[in-house]
Amino acid sequence: MGRLEAELTRADYESLATLRYTLRKFLDFSTSAAQEAGLPPQQHQALLAIKGLPVGETMTVGMLAEKLLIAPHTATELATRLVKAGYVLRATDAADKRRQTLNLTEKAEASLRHLSAIHLREIKIMAPELIALLARLNDKASAQE
Repeated sequence: MGRLEAELTRADYESLATLRYTLRKFLDFSTSAAQEAGLPPQQHQALLAIKGLPVGETMTVGMLAEKLLIAPHTATELATRLVKAGYVLRATDAADKRRQTLNLTEKAEASLRHLSAIHLREIKIMAPELIALLARLNDKASAQE
């Protein structure tokens, strides 16, 4: 057993458990909000990944797989479902004809505005607890360096 493991306290375990619980509560909230808006959670995550790209970058199916931590064939199927639902337009990349780019439709933009506003309100509620937890865990990690 290393020095780090030997120095763990009951408070460390409580902080880690509370952090995981808080993150799971947020993910559960996010899943429910997406479903209430008529979007499967993975589709909401995909739309947010596309919208959240830095200016000048274009989402490709391969990049979507990377951003969502899913297999490329799963990203292809997800993109196909988003196109069929009217949330995404798929186009061949002008610079590389082998790649397909994904762009949001106005329908997707409207859904994201609604869901993002709800998520930001929830984050504002949860932020003090998360900040306190992260500070405690950070202080512990800093003290062990």
